[in-house]
Amino acid sequence: MTDSAFSLLPPLVAIIIAIWRKNALFALFCGVALCHLMIANGHPIDSLTGTVFGVTGVFGSLGNVYIISFSLLIGALVTLMNQSGAVNGFINNLASLNLVKNSRQASMLPTVIGTTIFTDTNLSMFTAGMASQKLFDHHKLSRARLAYLVDSTCAPVSILFLINGWGAYVLGLLDGYSFSDPVGILIGTIGYNIYAIVAVLLAYYTAFSGKVFGPMKHAGSLMNENQQPTVDHVAPAKIMWLPMLTLLIGTFILLWITGDGDIRRGSGAFSVFWSVVISLTLLILLLIGHKLMSFSNIVKASITGIKYMSPAVAILVLSFAFGDAIKALGTGVYVSQLINVEVPLFLMAPILFIAAAIMAFATGTSWGTFAILIPIAVPIAQQSGLPIEFLVAAVLGGGIFGDHASPISDTTVVASLASGCDHFEHVKTQLPYALVGAVITLIVYILIGLSF
Repeated sequence: MTDSAFSLLPPLVAIIIAIWRKNALFALFCGVALCHLMIANGHPIDSLTGTVFGVTGVFGSLGNVYIISFSLLIGALVTLMNQSGAVNGFINNLASLNLVKNSRQASMLPTVIGTTIFTDTNLSMFTAGMASQKLFDHHKLSRARLAYLVDSTCAPVSILFLINGWGAYVLGLLDGYSFSDPVGILIGTIGYNIYAIVAVLLAYYTAFSGKVFGPMKHAGSLMNENQQPTVDHVAPAKIMWLPMLTLLIGTFILLWITGDGDIRRGSGAFSVFWSVVISLTLLILLLIGHKLMSFSNIVKASITGIKYMSPAVAILVLSFAFGDAIKALGTGVYVSQLINVEVPLFLMAPILFIAAAIMAFATGTSWGTFAILIPIAVPIAQQSGLPIEFLVAAVLGGGIFGDHASPISDTTVVASLASGCDHFEHVKTQLPYALVGAVITLIVYILIGLSF
């Protein structure tokens, strides 16, 4: 069943269950279990053992542990800022500066934040979401719109300005080809990454004009069931922005250190984990120093925050396990073989974009998509004479589109959590925008391909 059409079954089942049951966690678990059942050729004991070891094996990767720990600690950070009144203080500070006076400015706030913090997608999403939730409520803007603006700026910008873990990862994939200037190739993908550019422009247009279409027109204030309760008291604004600034600067510094002076080669997982540890420590010291919370209340709030993030982290763990399982099953190899046929050059980029989109949509992650399709895109470019940057960008953009459209994508889940929006409300309202961006991208890719 490996490396065949049957290998598409687990991703397909996971997507159907996610849409049918509206439960990404259950859908991913079923996908992982089905993968290992197929790998074990239907043997129940072997498949059960494979499923258990597949899930627990996620923690065997230090990078995965850093990402999981970071996500949990972000929950503690967010809760402490909320319960201490720091978020209220930050919002009041924005109000006193008269930066947000109307619904347009409220929409622009998360959009601008989402495009200026590109060292880590989760950091960007949580910062933009945290700063904007109450403002959107005040101006009677739906949380679904906030989730869309956060998701459609943070992830695309992170794949355009690759000074982050994604950039280091893609650069590592390019290093195996002995290019004289792999960094130049990476930078060259920016202009060809049409989907990411269109997604950001569409988000800015929506925020500035206030015009929406599709299900977003009828989106109400449906919120995440696990949304944390708000507080009425106000703390100094610096209790929020100082730790967040520390988190951002710390990430840059650690990326520079771990990359031996080159931020693009730094360890993204290591950097964001230790940055959030430093930021959380600073926040605790500020809360104690300003006598805003007792130590026991800080501990209780931190535990509450970690519990709040547990569903998302469980999805992250199963996403990693699912990616490993479909790799062992050969799903990616089979999909890649489907596009390894004689086709006109002008259709090569659209085919790679669609293949990347299907894989990212089915798996909920673009990392495995990049690992499988970039090694295919580069040789195709070398043999056909098409620019390497062009075809690599098609893979990158397709992966981001698949992430945006997939209900089991970790970035989609995080965007929902950061905005306090119901997850499937976010998926439903964002999909039309993602499809518009994809159609525009395919048209542009065909026109570019015809010019060669």
